[in-house]
Amino acid sequence: MPTATAEVLLSVLIVTYKSRDEIRACLDSIPRSLQGRPVEVIVVENASGDGIGDLIRADYPWVSFLEPGVNLGFGKANNLAYERAHGEFILFLNPDTISNEAAYLHCLQRLQAEPDIGVISPKLVMLDGEMDLACRRSIPTVWDGFCRALGLASKFPRVALFAGYNLTHLPDNETYEVGSVNGAFMLCPRRALLRVGVFDEQFFMYGDDLDLNYRFRKAGYRVVYDGRVQLIHIKGASSSKEAEKMARAVFSATKQFYLKHFNPHSSWLVGLKYALLFGAWEKLAALKARLKGYRRARPL
Repeated sequence: MPTATAEVLLSVLIVTYKSRDEIRACLDSIPRSLQGRPVEVIVVENASGDGIGDLIRADYPWVSFLEPGVNLGFGKANNLAYERAHGEFILFLNPDTISNEAAYLHCLQRLQAEPDIGVISPKLVMLDGEMDLACRRSIPTVWDGFCRALGLASKFPRVALFAGYNLTHLPDNETYEVGSVNGAFMLCPRRALLRVGVFDEQFFMYGDDLDLNYRFRKAGYRVVYDGRVQLIHIKGASSSKEAEKMARAVFSATKQFYLKHFNPHSSWLVGLKYALLFGAWEKLAALKARLKGYRRARPL
């Protein structure tokens, strides 16, 4: 694994999957240098078959492009990019984001001034102007799940008892510690990643960012949301069929997270408890989605 160099300040790691339509805006918005030091960008393509490699090689020769030829999943592909990164700081970034220099500088300066921060994210805003609620979260509880499934979280967004997962009772434009930020933007010091580790490759899709954030907190680092700066996260709508598939993957990954961290001895009784609880939660959420006609998947 390359070590940080005195030259490269930031390594931006991007995993693409059917991201050809978004990648130009993403790459064009990333600063090429910050604080007088270079920014490197590494893209890993997860076998989309959409020709994104030809586009990047032709128009973005400064990007390091990796094409393993198979879909490695989110975490494993990010880990592959991390093995080749040289930056003092590492940014895990989604290809459907549009960055700005002010947000990068603000977050980097906080990491430089506050070494106990393990990961930081700005406010993420979607194209319609709404906040991406996943950019600041608590570690989900069963109660949080039922509040969301029953609509209590959306009906009472300012009540901490019901809205504790997405933290909608807290101000958007301030900064504070949270349980987890979104894998769409996770800025970390390399020194913290060397201690905590990177993504757990058992998580193929979803749950991997929650797991890494939780491990940062267990290691004594702060996970920080800073809403004083923001960038754009384009979250495209899915068909109802795709949304149901994504929702199933979300519930599976969340159950996997719980079994990893809250059932370390692999107790069959604890496993059964989580299977029943997450099964009920998933059914309630699916019923609500069908009744309301939701067409957008809502990953945790």
